[in-house]
Amino acid sequence: MSQSSQPDPAKLAASRAAVALVEDGMRLGLGTGSTASIMVQVLAERVKAEGLSLRCAATSKATAELAESLGIGIETLDQIGWLDLTIDGADEVDPDLHLIKGGGGAHLREKIVAAASDRMVVIADPGKVVDQLGAFPLPVEVLQFGFESSRKLIRHVLDGQGLGAHDVLQRLRGSEPWVTDEGNFILDLHLGAIDDPVALARGLATVPGVVEHGLFLGMCDLAIIGKPDGGVVELNRDADLDADLLAGEAEAGL
Repeated sequence: MSQSSQPDPAKLAASRAAVALVEDGMRLGLGTGSTASIMVQVLAERVKAEGLSLRCAATSKATAELAESLGIGIETLDQIGWLDLTIDGADEVDPDLHLIKGGGGAHLREKIVAAASDRMVVIADPGKVVDQLGAFPLPVEVLQFGFESSRKLIRHVLDGQGLGAHDVLQRLRGSEPWVTDEGNFILDLHLGAIDDPVALARGLATVPGVVEHGLFLGMCDLAIIGKPDGGVVELNRDADLDADLLAGEAEAGL
């Protein structure tokens, strides 16, 4: 790896398994976040070793800068047109392969790139596998204009779904508001558990000022869960996802 510190072995295992799916000539979407950054490094090593010819679109400025620093050319999604495969991380993965994404603040671009791909593969460590979404705060990207009005309307949506008692907090970077690559703010919804992700996604989509939320429903085709011992578990949408087993393996260091 190009970084001096050793990457998390579970994230590295998942990254290697996902990069093994890449074929010469592919059009790839490159995700954002700590696991995705490891994947980009693994991909760069393979490109250098095998001379792969790839066309890549990045889901954030940070990913684009990392990829280009490692010798991977980056184009815009419009230049490429459509993607064969997107590899990205997730903050939570449930038994239906529904996701919460956006811990890195890039869920808007991540969702656009994933939607423009034939296949989306998610890479994660066992701690990201859950029985129910919601323990990780749900990110919602909101326009700066009318920000407080949008927050009130989001609270109204939550009230209607029995979630109104939970915190809706503006994300900060230090003491300043977190500003996304598109110049928007982020609200993090601390919901604890989401009983009906589909209904919540629909409700949030009705709020003027909401640009995008971090619920990725029905978009992930395959989740590759790395384990600390270097092995992986591959989960398809119809697989029997045992979140308790995977979490137990992570805690035990298996």
